[in-house]
Amino acid sequence: MAAHDKSQGTAQPGPPDASDALLSIRQSIDNIDAALIHLLAERFKFTQQVGRLKAAYGLPPADPARELLQIQRLRGLAEDAHLDPAFAEKFLNFIIAEVIHHHEQIAGHETPAGPAPDGLATTTSP
Repeated sequence: MAAHDKSQGTAQPGPPDASDALLSIRQSIDNIDAALIHLLAERFKFTQQVGRLKAAYGLPPADPARELLQIQRLRGLAEDAHLDPAFAEKFLNFIIAEVIHHHEQIAGHETPAGPAPDGLATTTSP
C-alpha cells in the first residue's frame, strides 16, 4: 500500500506509520525552509542598507577583510552546530556574492552579469 506525501506530491511505499512519520518530518523541514527564506529576506534588508551607506560614502562594494572574518566565524558556528564547515562556507559565499551584486547595483557600477567561478565569491563582503 502506498501513502501519498502531500508536501512532495509523490507516493511513498511503506506501512502507514512510516508514511505518517515521513510526512510529519517533511512538514517540519518545510517549516524550517520557510523560516530560512524569511531570515534571508531580513538579512538582505540589512545588507541593502549597508550597500546604500557604502555608495553614499564612496566605499567599495566588497570588503575582503570582513568576508574573511565572517567565513571564520560561520565555520566555527557550523562546527559547534555539527554542520559541515565547508558547506557553511559555500553557503555564505553564495550569499556574499549576491550581496556584492546588490551593492554594485546600488553604487551604479555593476559588473557584467555572470557567476563567479563555481558560482561562489572569493573576495567579497556582506
